Amino acid sequence: MKHLLKMLDLSTEEIIEILDLADQLKYELKHGIPHLHLKGKSLGMIFQKASTRTRVSFETGMYQLGGHPLFLSADDLQIGRGEPVQDTARVLSRYLDGIMIRTFEQKEVEDLAEYGSIPIINGLTDFCHPCQILADLMTIRERRGSLAGRKLCFVGDGSSMANSLIVGGLLAGMCVTCVCPEGYRPAADVLMFAHRYGEKFHLLTDPVEGVKDADVVVTAAWNTAPGTPESERRLRDFAGFQVTSRLMEGAKPDAMLLHCLPAHRGEEISAAVFEEHADEIFDEAENRLHVQKAVLAILLAGK
Repeated sequence: MKHLLKMLDLSTEEIIEILDLADQLKYELKHGIPHLHLKGKSLGMIFQKASTRTRVSFETGMYQLGGHPLFLSADDLQIGRGEPVQDTARVLSRYLDGIMIRTFEQKEVEDLAEYGSIPIINGLTDFCHPCQILADLMTIRERRGSLAGRKLCFVGDGSSMANSLIVGGLLAGMCVTCVCPEGYRPAADVLMFAHRYGEKFHLLTDPVEGVKDADVVVTAAWNTAPGTPESERRLRDFAGFQVTSRLMEGAKPDAMLLHCLPAHRGEEISAAVFEEHADEIFDEAENRLHVQKAVLAILLAGK
């Protein structure tokens, strides 16, 4: 593994390697065992989107690994003033040991990897969210003991979270159902990948059918621009897609519920369901730290 650009680039073996190392690093942190694998290493963190979990977890993770994180907003870099990505990649490759970027277009992440000479990590694009999905898989395995054969159901917008969950879940041996309204389907190349798994993957438009007998239900915010015409349209299009107590009745009695946060209570999830599953959701949020440390250690230190 040279980079973490998208889940489609990973193998099953690489996912398991990341999760196993994340478990080890979490154990060591909880027991006060130092793991300074990145002593003397530096990570540039480019943010063109606002962030809570991504910034804090990567910055803290680099510190715990003994390295130095460097926060770079779009306002701090010439890339925000029109400098080509390929030039930024080649310059930063001479200063840093790795780059994490949280941006809009997947092409920008791919271009950094193509023109740079250091590992690139995708902290989020409109196409995918690999770090979040690795944290989700870690949380499921931690709480259920295994991933293979578990039924995972995503309810929401077929964008970055859906694209990555489909791929990550299938690679991990899970049965995956994606439920989204017409017009909000996952990306075509993700669906082409998923259909190779036959009956292990289903794309539906009915949340009730989708969550039936699910071991894990996952949702994410879909109303990302409140107060705009786009928001009003989405509120109409996603009517009936809120994860409520009634909807969860169709899942297994001990079903987990995950949410990548931030959560819009009363839209994609009810306040009651969120609080009922808050321990799982905040374990999931914490595990961003541990899986990202594993990714950093593998990419920057060859662990």
